[in-house]
Amino acid sequence: MGLFQEFREFAVRGNVIDLAVGIIIGAAFNGIVKSLVDQVIMPPIGLVMGGLDFSELKWVLKPEDPTTEAIEEVAIQYGAFANTIVQFLIVAFVVFLLVKGINNMRRKQAEEPQPAVPPAPTPSETLLTEIRDLLKTKA
Repeated sequence: MGLFQEFREFAVRGNVIDLAVGIIIGAAFNGIVKSLVDQVIMPPIGLVMGGLDFSELKWVLKPEDPTTEAIEEVAIQYGAFANTIVQFLIVAFVVFLLVKGINNMRRKQAEEPQPAVPPAPTPSETLLTEIRDLLKTKA
C-alpha cells in the first residue's frame, strides 16, 4: 500500500473530519466570544467603573517620544489581558456545559433498558425445526 493511499485512508476517517469541523467551528466561536466580551460585556463594566475602557489599560514602561518616530512606547497592556481572561472563562464555561450535556446523554442511554434479545433456540428445538422443515418438503 502506497504512502499516498495510507494518508488518504487516514484523512477520510470520521474522526479526522470531525476534528477538522470542530476546529473550524471553534475558530468561528472564538470570534463570537471576542465580540461578546469586547463589545457587550466589558463596556457596561467600564461604565460602572467610571467610563473605563479595559482594552486601553496599560502600564507604560517606556513612553513614546513624539519628536522621533524611532522610539515607540513599551507598555504592559493588562486591560487587554483582562479581556482575554474573560474570553477564556466564557469559552471554558461553554465547553464545560457542552461536555456535561454529552455526558448526561450518554448516562441516559446507558440507563435505558436494552430491548431483550430472544434466547437462542436449544439444540432440541433446532432439531425439531429441521424435522418440521423436512416433513414440509416431503408433503
